[in-house]
Amino acid sequence: MAGAKILVVDDDAGLRTLMKVRLEAAGYTVTLAEGGVEALARATEEVYELAIVDLKMEGMDGITLLGKLLGIHPTLPVIILTAHGTIASAVEATKKGAYDYVTKPFDPKDLLHRLEKALEVRRLKGEVERLRSLLQERYHFDNIVASSEKMQQILRQVAQIAVTDSTVCLYGESGTGKELIARALHVASRRASSSFVAINCGAIPEGLLENELFGHIKGAYTGADRTQSGLLHQADGGTLFLDEISDLPLSLQVKFLRVLQEREFYAVGASQPTKVDVRLVVATNQDLGKAVATGKFREDLYYRVHVVPIFLPPLRERAEDIPLLAHHFLAKFSQDMGKEIQGFASEALQRLMLYDWPGNVRELANVVERAVVLATGETITADLLLLGHKEGQRPRGEGLTLKEAREQFEKAYLVQVLTTMKGNVSRAAELAGKDRAEFYKLLRKYTLDPGTFKGEKALG
Repeated sequence: MAGAKILVVDDDAGLRTLMKVRLEAAGYTVTLAEGGVEALARATEEVYELAIVDLKMEGMDGITLLGKLLGIHPTLPVIILTAHGTIASAVEATKKGAYDYVTKPFDPKDLLHRLEKALEVRRLKGEVERLRSLLQERYHFDNIVASSEKMQQILRQVAQIAVTDSTVCLYGESGTGKELIARALHVASRRASSSFVAINCGAIPEGLLENELFGHIKGAYTGADRTQSGLLHQADGGTLFLDEISDLPLSLQVKFLRVLQEREFYAVGASQPTKVDVRLVVATNQDLGKAVATGKFREDLYYRVHVVPIFLPPLRERAEDIPLLAHHFLAKFSQDMGKEIQGFASEALQRLMLYDWPGNVRELANVVERAVVLATGETITADLLLLGHKEGQRPRGEGLTLKEAREQFEKAYLVQVLTTMKGNVSRAAELAGKDRAEFYKLLRKYTLDPGTFKGEKALG
């Protein structure tokens, strides 16, 4: 990392000068300090990417300075300079947070190599923290697009559950957002700084699934030329998400029951168990109770995973969320494709509202993405919405009474207007051709809160 700022602390003026020459020749920016007091003053004035600290100095020693530097900049890599006779002290320094130590007289190439490694580790740690922050922001409850009372109630329930370690079972059709809710549970939990590991039990053949979950030791079977950790081990301290748990083979259900009961598992070929601390979240689009009755799912495992059940409604049962989600996906895909599309034509939005969405939110995202790809103007028109017509699929209005269909469309229209006007009731009422009192009456009728539509939601 050429140009990185490095703080060098040593009470030997000759060594300081030599270090400065070597490091600046390699492209680094170097600040010198002859002792701990000066080094701390420098560290409070400027942010450094790395520090090189002599272990034995007059006044404040290197280990004391190490602790104080890490107190100011906890992620700062510190390399300790030590003589051969004090290597034991340098090793002790690494236990207290030093990244590495170098013995004097040092080899210039070796020092530069260690510097590069330390700076790369710091960069990677910073990237991990940045991604973790993005993940937590993205999957925060406030960023999940949902104005319907059904989804708001679920999000309130999820927020309460997140702070516990209870096992959660998510029920819902494909595409309803089960993994989204699982991730939201993770980032709102005390395990957020650890891994979230997901696996679809139905997507991996039975012969490979055990190896994926539990890992194997070297020599466990032909071709196992090295030990490999499984997903359970990777999720240690964090959250394991088992999607479509109803597809977990019976042979693995027995082994997974042991994980939940004993908090340990055996890697394939291992004679000793491995302890593990995971929070389990499972999901299914099947009725696990019926699966137990038909012998496809173990009853004892059912009671272990069915601790806190959450039922996610299909999109057709929360129609008021359709305009919000559609506008969210439109903004996302327009930005991704570099297009400036302003919104949906009224006929297009009406078509979205009347469709039954058998593929739920995932299908809506696909339909909007396809429309953005095909769009040549500033508006998504009805002809750009390529909706499926599978057997048994029908427009949402079919089979309803006239009163039910009218109320359904009226509520959807109010959501559309509020979305367009970002929750401004006066402007929404004006657009709808209603006075404020009449408009508020309609909002109360359909339990719509204008405040829900004020902010820009970040995730569907």
